[in-house]
Amino acid sequence: MNLLEGKTAIVTGSGRGIGRAVAMLFAQHGASVVVNDLDGEVAESVASEINSSGGQAVACTGSVTAPEFPERIVKTCVEEFGKLDVIVNNAGYTWDGVAQNITDEMWDAMIAVHLTAPFKIIRAAMPYMRDVAKQEMAAGKRVHRKIINVSSTSGVAGNPGQANYSAGKMGIVGVTKTLAKEWGRFNINVNAVAYGFIETRLTAAKETQATAHIGENEIQLGIPDQMRQAAQQHIPLGRAGTPEEAAGPVLFLASPLADYVTGHVLLVTGGSYV
Repeated sequence: MNLLEGKTAIVTGSGRGIGRAVAMLFAQHGASVVVNDLDGEVAESVASEINSSGGQAVACTGSVTAPEFPERIVKTCVEEFGKLDVIVNNAGYTWDGVAQNITDEMWDAMIAVHLTAPFKIIRAAMPYMRDVAKQEMAAGKRVHRKIINVSSTSGVAGNPGQANYSAGKMGIVGVTKTLAKEWGRFNINVNAVAYGFIETRLTAAKETQATAHIGENEIQLGIPDQMRQAAQQHIPLGRAGTPEEAAGPVLFLASPLADYVTGHVLLVTGGSYV
């Protein structure tokens, strides 16, 4: 059963990790996907893999925080596939520090990528989601469109060393719940997923020295291995989740199975919640 047959979707940050798994799963279920990553080669590689497997995908390279990006990625979807049905605001990274060590740059960067950019992408999509829905309703049609924002347990419970990241991730929960109330009458479902410990570059052992180049900054990713091991001991399922396991709940929220679910924050944590 293809849950997204004939649908089109934007998935930001889909060159790696959870975003990539979401893009691949959406394509497997019949969606045409706009793949996004800072690294053009990575984005093109994912799009190529989808296309070579019989799906439809196009790459839209760039930072979600760039001023022109929201309009560009929305137009890419509409021009390539003719419409816009699903947005997954997944792009992001961590830039950790205890509160007294968080600089203005660190604070602004986390708010920009986790809160401001998703809002601007949603706003840019309004003519192709909210306004189109008005026309459909006038014709007696009900077509559901979906927005899924990626949050974190840091955003719903806080986390030491992540005041900036937590603020962005809690902020997008507020946007989610507000838009669910504003746009529900247009058959637009707006939900969020809050992830716990999922195996990605962001949660890899810090000792591996993985880094991300964001603008002029080289940011070290990951968490100390000792903390990784301790965190897993508090997960009832006894392990971290995989990107593929993280993608499943997003597919559910994007599918007709969730047409009566909106304004919800779905915890994907293996049972852990502080």
